[in-house]
Amino acid sequence: KPGLFDDGEAWLHRGEYSRIAIANPKTAPYGLAAQQVLQKLGLWNGLGSELVRGNSIAQTFQFVATGNAEAGFVALSQVIANQAAGNGGAGSLWNIPADDYAPIEQQAVLLRTGEHNKAACAFIAFMQSAAAHAIINSYGYTLP
Repeated sequence: KPGLFDDGEAWLHRGEYSRIAIANPKTAPYGLAAQQVLQKLGLWNGLGSELVRGNSIAQTFQFVATGNAEAGFVALSQVIANQAAGNGGAGSLWNIPADDYAPIEQQAVLLRTGEHNKAACAFIAFMQSAAAHAIINSYGYTLP
């Protein structure tokens, strides 16, 4: 719903929802971040059947995109990609302050078995380029 999260924190505190989706905090970094946000807001222990857990951030996004959950803690990159594909519709977005959860670090590594693989080396070189950094930023990620 457009405007639903004009103040996401206040909306969560009002409790006017039946389902909120998060990824499983035990297996998914985004789920752990969602748990940390809800704990910081003092809501974690009070949520029961309202909280639905996806096995992954992809399944969690599916819960929200299909309307099976009214809201959810999903990756900004999923929202941006969904809107770019023309599937976004008019919805709400609450950009949670980064200080409300531990950083989610994502990395690319070159394994020893691939150190002589030209494609693998080219990929790592690309990931360090300005062009790759622009793409990463365009999907809502920040760089160290």
